[in-house]
Amino acid sequence: MTAETGPGVQGRLLHTMIRVLDLDASLDFYTRLLGMKLLRKKDYPSGEFTLAFVGYGDEQDSTVIELTHNWGQEEPYDLGSAFGHLAIGVPDIYATCTALKKEGVSIPRPPGPMKHGGSVIAFIEDPDGYKIELIERD
Repeated sequence: MTAETGPGVQGRLLHTMIRVLDLDASLDFYTRLLGMKLLRKKDYPSGEFTLAFVGYGDEQDSTVIELTHNWGQEEPYDLGSAFGHLAIGVPDIYATCTALKKEGVSIPRPPGPMKHGGSVIAFIEDPDGYKIELIERD
């Protein structure tokens, strides 16, 4: 092992976890509005939290999002400055953003080409304010 190559771990990214204040609103956003599937959901009464996994494909083959809902949380989470965003490829970014805007989704960066050239992108926000980059893909 060298500093340049690391330990050579052969793995696969399984999921990204985000904490959500209103699990029902988040599930609606990720499933109905973004077209993901609820893959599994489980309550943990002794820990007072619920985990819900959503994604576009099965967990065996695809990276998914773990939504963690802590039952006693009453205030929105501080999103901090370290987390950047999730990214989702969509075939028609303009139509996607038009549909999401009609649903009341915040779109702080409307669709259009990147400032310095490259992809056509937009940024939307989920119910907790997490940023999601939409990237137009065929």
